[in-house]
Parts: sequence; C-alpha cells; structure tokens
Amino acid sequence: MDEPTSVLTPQEVNILFGTLRKLSAEGTAILYISHKLEEIRALCDHATVLRLGKVVGECVPKDTTARQMAELMVGTTLQTPTRAGRDLGGVALDVSGLSAASPSAFGTALKNVHLAVREGEVLGIGGVAGNGQDELLAVLSGEILTAPDAVKLKGKPVGRLGPLARRALGLLTAPEERLGHAAAPDMSLTENALLTGSVREGLDSNGFLKWGAAEGFAKKIIKAFDVRTPGPGTAARALSGGNLQKFVIGREVLQRPEVLVVNQPTWGVDASAAAAIRQAILDLAANGAAVVCISQDLDELMEIADRFAALNEGRLSEPRPTKGLTVDEIGLMMGGAHGMEVAHV
Repeated sequence: MDEPTSVLTPQEVNILFGTLRKLSAEGTAILYISHKLEEIRALCDHATVLRLGKVVGECVPKDTTARQMAELMVGTTLQTPTRAGRDLGGVALDVSGLSAASPSAFGTALKNVHLAVREGEVLGIGGVAGNGQDELLAVLSGEILTAPDAVKLKGKPVGRLGPLARRALGLLTAPEERLGHAAAPDMSLTENALLTGSVREGLDSNGFLKWGAAEGFAKKIIKAFDVRTPGPGTAARALSGGNLQKFVIGREVLQRPEVLVVNQPTWGVDASAAAAIRQAILDLAANGAAVVCISQDLDELMEIADRFAALNEGRLSEPRPTKGLTVDEIGLMMGGAHGMEVAHV
C-alpha cells in the first residue's frame, strides 16, 4: 500500500488500521509505504528506510522515534521549526460569504466561506483531498473572480482583481500543482522567477525584461532554499519534485508578501527541507505577514498554525485555536461536523 491515508480522516485511518491488523493476524503480509512516520510507528512491525533509491537503515518502529527515522531518511540532524513570540496585528485577509463554482467538472464548489487572518498569524486549513482546497486557493489568488467584497485585503475589496493586481498589493499564492501551475515546465528557473516576481521584484521596465535582475532573483532563491540544480538556466521540468517545490515556495516567500496562501507547501520534499519550509513560513509570520496554509498533513498544521479550520464539501468550519485541539476533534471537523455552517470569525 502506498500512502493509503492521504484521503482519509483520522477516524477513517483508525478503521483502516484495524482492518490491516486483522489481516496481518490472519497471516497476510503487508508492505506499507508512507512518509507519515507516526503511522509507521503505530502500524508496522519492521521498517526499511530508503534514501535516493538505496537502503540506508532498518529499525523496529515502536522502539524508534519519528525524529530518528526522519534523520535516517535525510542523513542529517533535523532542526525543529521554532515559533517566535509575536503580537497579532489587524485583519490582513477577510473572506466573507464566499461562494464560487469550480472550473473543473470534477471539482468542488465553495459554499458560504468565511475566514479572517490577522497580521502575524498562520491559519491552517485541512481536509481530505478534493473538498475545495484548489478552488479556495484559486479564489484567493484571483484566478477565480468573485464579488468585490467577498475577498478583502487589509480592508480593500479585491474580489474582481486578477493575480497580478493582487500580487502588487501583497497577496501572493503558491498552488499545489507545482509543474504546470506553479511553474512552466519548459521555462528556465530564471523565467519562472520572472513569471510571478516581475511586479514585486521590479523585473521589468517599460515593457522590457530586466534579465540580469531576474537571473539574480532566481540565484537568490536557489541559494536561500538550497535548490539542487546546475543553475538558473535549468528548465523547471529538469528538477526533482522536491527541489522544484523548494524553488516555488522560496520564490513567493522572498517577495515579502503581506498575505501568503500556500497549498501543500511541503509536498514531495524530504524531512529536512520540510522543516526548512515550515521555518520560513513561521519567520514570515513573525515579520508580520498573514499566512494561510492549506495542507493534508495534519502534523504540519499542528506544528505551524495558530488556528485550524477544515474544508468539507466546499464548506469551511469555524477556525479554532490549535493549542489543545485533539485528533478526534480534527477528524470530526474534516468529516463535516462541529459547526460547518457557522463559520464566521
């Protein structure tokens, strides 16, 4: 089984694990592949750790911490992301009464979504895949337009503004699909840096591209986020998924957004890179940015978010402080319980 819990709530994971344990007790051999190390610890009798296609270690999960397994995976000591103490400012992003159809026939329409995120705050949004995550990011980025007042940036209605206009005002986004949505596959890293960075980094002037500045920005991203690549002239499709993810997130973080919306920020990266990306998000908030982090990784959201809300069939639950929030409560929120209709902050 390969990542079988990616579309399950915590309660559904428990049911799956009960079934797997029953099958194992009846003599079935199970090969379980996952990056969720606490699942490996809870379920598996033995674990083999792979790095770059090679076996680098073996362990008994119940006798090994998740951190120890993660360090085996990456071959180095992990740095745990740390929160800086901060006072929250005013509301930076305000979404009120937002409903929007999905552009995809297989997508999920958003239904009466309300949320407010303050300066210095990280709002985590979880949910089983396909419950409106892509549509929410598209609405916030300006790819899907709404009524003007449905989305406000520091009190300014931006619902009818497209992505470039919102970027100019400080609202930046990084979608889940990195190759083809967040980055153009056949364009170089310099060109991809230019695509979203032109406005805030001043990479064009009077209709002319400032190629040297664009290349310098790409190099800055590569260095700051440890993107493994021959150089800024490399095509995006030539990078590994994890390295392209680091480039995409770094490109947005380094533009000093006032509001950053990210979907699956650590998808496909190793544990060390994931920790660095989470730290970059926390640092951004510490400097006064408002962050909306959409993720299917609940451990990630509990680690970096101040408040948590869940998407279910296009409806957003009322955000709750992550401190003290239990896995059972999160699962109920993801499943559509606990006040999905009363969602205004």
